[in-house]
Amino acid sequence: MAFSLLRSVRRCIGSVALVLLAGTPLAAFALTQADVAPLAGDDFDAKSAAIDKLIANHDKESMAVLKALSDDSALATDAGAVLLQDGDTTRDAVTGKTVTAGSDAQPVTLNNLLRSKVAGALSGLQLDSPDKATRDAAVSALLQNPDPSIKPLVDAARAKETDPALKKRLDTLWAMTALHDADPVKRIEAVQLVAARHDLDMNELLRPLVAKKPDGSFAEPDDRVRAAAQSGIDELDAIQRRSQIAGTLFAGLSLGSVLLLAALGLAITYGLIGVINMAHGEFLMIGAYATYVVQNLFQRFAPGAFDWYPLLAVPASFAAAGLVGIVLERLVLKHLYGRPLETLLTTFGVSLILIQATRMLFGAQNVQVINPSWMSGGVTVLPNLILPYNRLAILAFSLIVVGIAWAVLTKTRLGLFVRAVTQNRRMAACVGVKTARVDSYAFAFGAGIAGLGGCALSQIGNVGPDLGQSYIIDSFMAVVLGGVGQLAGTVIGGFGLGLVSKAIEPFWGAVLAKIAVLVLIVLFIQKRPQGMFALKGRSAEA
Repeated sequence: MAFSLLRSVRRCIGSVALVLLAGTPLAAFALTQADVAPLAGDDFDAKSAAIDKLIANHDKESMAVLKALSDDSALATDAGAVLLQDGDTTRDAVTGKTVTAGSDAQPVTLNNLLRSKVAGALSGLQLDSPDKATRDAAVSALLQNPDPSIKPLVDAARAKETDPALKKRLDTLWAMTALHDADPVKRIEAVQLVAARHDLDMNELLRPLVAKKPDGSFAEPDDRVRAAAQSGIDELDAIQRRSQIAGTLFAGLSLGSVLLLAALGLAITYGLIGVINMAHGEFLMIGAYATYVVQNLFQRFAPGAFDWYPLLAVPASFAAAGLVGIVLERLVLKHLYGRPLETLLTTFGVSLILIQATRMLFGAQNVQVINPSWMSGGVTVLPNLILPYNRLAILAFSLIVVGIAWAVLTKTRLGLFVRAVTQNRRMAACVGVKTARVDSYAFAFGAGIAGLGGCALSQIGNVGPDLGQSYIIDSFMAVVLGGVGQLAGTVIGGFGLGLVSKAIEPFWGAVLAKIAVLVLIVLFIQKRPQGMFALKGRSAEA
């Protein structure tokens, strides 16, 4: 009986308490006027402290104020009250009651620093979302702009996160916000986590920990924290050096692959016929424009297969440049063999004619060749080093072209004739080789390879009538350096020029680097006039 009476009394007390709570609006709000009053003032330091307190509370009412600050829907009155607008409704931030905004209510003003802090807090609120994608996006946003004031939100999120990948990223975010924690043990842990991320941008977060104040004392008082920060800085500096070296090597190989494609055909024609063809660069231009035409045809007639237009552009660029090459050889060059000065001047004039004809046909403005989707983007191999897919494709393409050229010159009947004529033209003619026809075929083959180079160049830059002029001198240098008519020498010369140029450029700039390379080649030729690989046969013939 007594037990039943006690239970009834407890129920009555509980009911009364619920009624009292329901009828007391203030009980539902943890904010006080003192919490939000600084937001109505002009002291931005006080506003920052107030925002930090709202973030530390991270309850529903505090987040409502932060959301209003972000949306510019927070008003401040002369009395220090903060009002939140929601459409046509205005309510007090502390009491939650609907009020009428007076004429003294003005928008709360924030500077960029405070706006960034508010945005970070709202992203931190998303860390508690049940949706993994939302939490992942919030972590990504906070990693871009970490703020120590969001540390309470990150702490709460780390305690509840169950996804291993997200937990690891939250650890990094926590470390970035805990670098100035009052506990030195936490600061050491934060430094180690930041360094372990291997993100070069994090270097700037660690450097203040080892910096000195104007009075000579360290900004970070704890020796262990400074030692950990210095170790992390040294590790990140080493990663940056490796990335720079790898980037320079790749840039050199990329440039070398372009020079190789430009010089390969020149090596064949120059080694066989001895013609200094100043129009060779225009074969590059012809191949690039052939690629542009094929691209336009795919865009017009087969847009669904656009990603595969390079498969047709490659043979088209080879055929177009090869056709122009054989016409040039048959109509002009065959009448000038043995007269190098006339050949030099004539081919220079032919190059001007081809450039002007291209301007008349396609216009003087550059045209754009669009990369297929599988050549867009890049692969990250080291922090701060991304290798573009189009550059990787050109590097692989140049090696494939070298392999094809080697197979043609060493495994086919035409290659046998070319090698025979190159080594001793008169003896080859005596045994029945039609040297004039071999000259035409070899010149067309060399021009076609240059067209393939133009096809590759179109994938890394705009195509214009003057495209070939940028590579003709470098192509001759690669051929002379490797040895006239020597395929292996051209490969080494092309890649060597690319690597040396890119190694010098960071110190002297592109122009001085090209001058330095030219001086080095002149000095090398003085010591070894035949190049790295001596030409066989023609010297004996002479």
